[in-house]
Formats: sequence, C-alpha cells, structure tokens
Amino acid sequence: MSRLRGNAKWALGSFALALALPVVAQQAPESLLPPGFGDPAPAPTPTPAQPARPASPAPVVPTVPVTPSPSGEIVQPLDLSVANAVDNAAEAMSADELAAEKAKYDLPQSARRSLDRIGPLTPATRGMEPDAFGAEYGPYLATLMKQTHAPILSRWASILLRRALLSATNTPRGINGANWAAERAWLLLRMGEADSARLLVQSVDPDKYTPRLYAIAMQTYLATADPAGLCPLSAGALRTSKEPGWDMTRAICPALSGDQGSASAALNQAQRKGVVRGIDYRLAEKMVGAGFNARRSVKIEWDGVDGLTAWRYGLATALNVPIPDDMFGSVGPHVRAWEARAPALTAVRRLPGSEVAARLGVFSSEALVNFYAELGSEGDLASDLADRVDALRNAYSGPTADARIQAMQTLWRDNGAPDYVGLIATARAAAALPVSQADARDAANLVAAMLTAGYDRNAARWAQAIGQIDGDGAQDFWALLAVGAPSTVVDSGSSRISSYVGEAGPEKGRMLIAALAGLSRLSANDAAVLAQDNGFTLAANSRWARAIDAASQRGEKATVALLAAVGMQGRDWHRLPPGHLYHVVAALHRVGLDPEARMIAAEALTRLS
Repeated sequence: MSRLRGNAKWALGSFALALALPVVAQQAPESLLPPGFGDPAPAPTPTPAQPARPASPAPVVPTVPVTPSPSGEIVQPLDLSVANAVDNAAEAMSADELAAEKAKYDLPQSARRSLDRIGPLTPATRGMEPDAFGAEYGPYLATLMKQTHAPILSRWASILLRRALLSATNTPRGINGANWAAERAWLLLRMGEADSARLLVQSVDPDKYTPRLYAIAMQTYLATADPAGLCPLSAGALRTSKEPGWDMTRAICPALSGDQGSASAALNQAQRKGVVRGIDYRLAEKMVGAGFNARRSVKIEWDGVDGLTAWRYGLATALNVPIPDDMFGSVGPHVRAWEARAPALTAVRRLPGSEVAARLGVFSSEALVNFYAELGSEGDLASDLADRVDALRNAYSGPTADARIQAMQTLWRDNGAPDYVGLIATARAAAALPVSQADARDAANLVAAMLTAGYDRNAARWAQAIGQIDGDGAQDFWALLAVGAPSTVVDSGSSRISSYVGEAGPEKGRMLIAALAGLSRLSANDAAVLAQDNGFTLAANSRWARAIDAASQRGEKATVALLAAVGMQGRDWHRLPPGHLYHVVAALHRVGLDPEARMIAAEALTRLS
C-alpha cells in the first residue's frame, strides 16, 4: 500500500493548488451525436451483405503514400528526440529488481487490464466492434496514424475517427498494446482531442507502460493542463526516459505534495545542470512556487520566446498565466482546441479555443451552446460578445419562428458563405422550428445547421417545402436534402443535377455528383457519365483509393475511418479532389456508416459555399 499512500500525498497537494482535473476527462467521452442519429429508420433500405473476410490474410504492408507533418505543426514538450526509441531499449533490470518493482503494484490480478483490447467505447456506448480494424498489420496502422496531418479537414470525418480511436478494438498483430494506445492517443492530441487522448493513456496499467507511451502521456497531461497527472508516472518514466520534462517532475511533484525542501533542491540541481533554461525553467519554478509552503514569486515574460511548446502551454495554462495570441500562431489549431476545456481559464479566455473546437469536431453543438451560456453568465462582456450571446438566446427562445430565424441570421453572418461555427451553435434551434415558407437562403442555412449536428431526420421534414422555396439559396437547399436526408426525399435525376452544376458552379457540382454516387443515389452509369462530363473520374486510380475500397470490402469500419481521415488531410476544402470525397463516402456507405457518409457529404457542400 506504500504506493497508494505516496499517491495520496501528491494528490492532496494538487488539490490544494486548485489544479483540478478536468471533470470530462474522468468520465466517458461526450457523444457528439444527437439522440437517434444513425438509428434505423422506420423503413430502412436493406444494407448490402458484407463480403466474407479471408480466414488467414497475408501480412499487409503500408501502401498509402503519406508525408511527414510540416515542421512546427505538432507541439513538442522540450525535446522529444528520444521518445521514438524502441521499447526494448529501456533500462535493463535484474530479475530481483523486476520482481521488487512488480510487488509495488497494488492492484489484484483480477483488476489488471489486458493490452489485447484497449479503449473506453464499446458497441453499447456507440463504439465500434472489437474487430473493426480487421486483421490489419499493426505497424501499418501505426504508420498511417503517425504521418496523418491533423487536424482533419472534415469535422464529421474527425468525429468518426475519434469514435474509432476510442473504441475497444482488438490490438492488431505486430504491435505492443501500450504502443498501440500511444499512437491512437498521439493522433487524438493532434486532432485537438486532449481529453480523449487522456482516456486512452489512462486505459493502460502503469506497470505496462513503454517509453513511447510515457512520451505520449507527458504530451497528454500537458495538453490537458494537468502537470500533477505526471506524478504517478514519474518514477517509471525516469527509468526509461531522459526527456527534460520528466527530470523536472523531480521538483514539481514534491512541491505539489508540500515537500518544498526536496522540490527546491531538485529545482536548483536542474538549474545547475542546465536541464531546462529560460521560460521553460521559469514556468517550472513558478509551478514549484505554487505548492504548499512555497516562498517563490516568479514573473513570466514571453518576450524573445521563439514559440509555444506543450511544456509551455501545459504549465502556463495550469497556472493561469496568459499566453500571448501570437504564440498560438507558431502551432496548429489543435492547441486552441486543447485550451477550450482548460479548467483554470475563464470562459472569455476559452472563447477562441471553443470556437476552434466546434469547427474541428471536438465540441458538439450542445457543448458549444453550453459554453456560450457560461460565457453569458460571466458579466461585463464586450458588446459584440454580449450581442452574440443574446442572439443565441433568442434563436432558441424567441417568441415566434420568424424572431428565431432573425436571431440565427445574426449568428450565421452570411456574407455569401455562412459562418460555420454559427451554424453549429444554432443546430438544435433550427431542428426545433416547424416547416414553413422561408426565404430560400434561410431555408438552406437551416438545413445546413441541422446537418452540422446530425439532425438529419429534422432536416428531411423540410423536403415538403421544396416547391415553395425559390430564389437565391434554393439550389443549395435542394442539394443538402439530396445528400443529407436519411432516404431520397427530393428529385436527384441527372437533369436536376446538371441544373445545379450550372447554377452553383463546377466545383460544388463535382462534389454533389461525387457524394450522390458514393451514397448509391445515382445509378453506376449515370454517375460515371456525370463525372466524366464534369472533368473527374470515380475510378480507384491511386493507392489510397484502392486501400480504402479494399478495407470497405472487408467490412473494416475503423480502418475505413482512419483511411478517410488520410484522404481528407489539409485545411482547404477547395483543394479536396471530388474523387476523394467519392471514395470516402462510398467506403463509409458500404460498411454501414451511411449517416456519417451523408454528414460528410453535406459538410462538403456547406463549407464550399
């Protein structure tokens, strides 16, 4: 029980410091889907039977061309150069030392968790099946995850990938289970999903950690602004890693448990050795100074700091030290999404991160609305923020449908292209409106808003107004219903599609054709002809297209979700080839993920506006 007593000691210090663990990270992951999303419709179309899987598949080798992430895209804590060392390079221990170390582990055998299946989501909690990655080779999947540029272009592709990565799937052959959890957590971090990554690293028992998982665990606890979370792992990590961050836990963890003597001695030793310097040392010193009986007062200056790292972000955010906005320009948008859930920050401080989190798929529509409600309760808001909060309140509780739509217009800020965050925030308000004769552009935005959050059946009700809506926006209204409704509710024949291409333009026209073809809402012949006439092909003419098609034929939902993300890397929807959208939508449709396929298709049309 000595370890439990030691853990209690630093935990009390952490509590006194008010570095509260994010509540969401201790619970099951939030579902980003509305009630009923993806449930069978009253009269569903029969799903084609899945091809049988081969009994003994040959080893799969990586065939998808992927490029390393650009420099600076991923936030690193100090120096992670040793994090990728192979796991068997850990410090050797004698048999007696190993037995003694294992004896410290207090969990009974029945409470230990297997590395054969890791993840908090099960089919009963909207997770995927244990065999969702099929018989794929573990190092192949890990390579795809490591080299996928994140965040993902599509909000809905990111939501689906999050679900796949958090599912309790069988550990693939050829990879250690702890390393498999590490690669999934590392991709989730780069997607902005810090709390989800935390759930994965906490799903592995500490005595089974590998050097790779220790490295990703540090990233994760810093991303969730919880340096105290590093303390239970510190002793094991220091035996296998020389990362400066772990060395600094020799000072931080005693400080959090009230042992200022040991903390100060370790901090002074780190300074003499030059373990960390500059702002990295000052942040660690301030963290030590925030513990029990501390008498250190440290001022943090960002002048001359060359960029933001996970170490700087995690400690500064935990200490509620403001990070200059220009620092966020040195990292990807995923770091802003981490900031959205930082428990030490006010709602005003979290506003930029919360809107980024909604756009990336980290926040659901409900979470975004709840955030704005919290923002409104803080008082003394700038006039533009107060107006936005008031508009959202009126969008949900206005006295008439017209009053609600008028409030939504303020949030959409439609200048030719509706604000996507505004659409997400008004999704449920739009779904609650009765079908009425509305302005064509408003009707299109209402349907688009509903589909950002998966209210597809509510959106489909608006098909009854298709003949009453005309003018600017009518074509987009029709197209969103054509791809987003659970079943065919509008005419989507070739002549209607050609008319849409003529009015909406070739770019959106090609995406519509690709989406309808992928959803099997066009015959194979009509789809091929329309694609050819509009300058693209539906053929699988790349290794990526062949890989995702093959995975869908084998019925591997999680592999398809991962490859869909690979095919939707980037930040500009205008650079996504229509052929990629077709293969993503078709593969998802084929493996039974038709709701997600439809939402990705609708998102493409919305975000190209």
